[in-house]
Amino acid sequence: MYIVDGICYADDPTPILTVSEIQPLDGHNLRVVFSTGIEKTVDFTPMLSYPAFRPLQDEAVFRDVSLEHGVPVWMDGEIDIAPECLYGM
Repeated sequence: MYIVDGICYADDPTPILTVSEIQPLDGHNLRVVFSTGIEKTVDFTPMLSYPAFRPLQDEAVFRDVSLEHGVPVWMDGEIDIAPECLYGM
């Protein structure tokens, strides 16, 4: 049981999903380890057609991924992607 804004909920709160490790791989793939312990290889290629992710078509820019507070970022935080989005890919 937990309380948020004065409302009591019967179940346990859902933990926030974050990325604990990320590693760029060849072919615009990412090795991602989530806070749940699940590890996935994510093919990022479909995302490259979206305007927000077009700079990542450059392999050098794509490989310069880092984590900020459990969120994958590129270009000093100009580009990011939600862990939930990666988890669903």
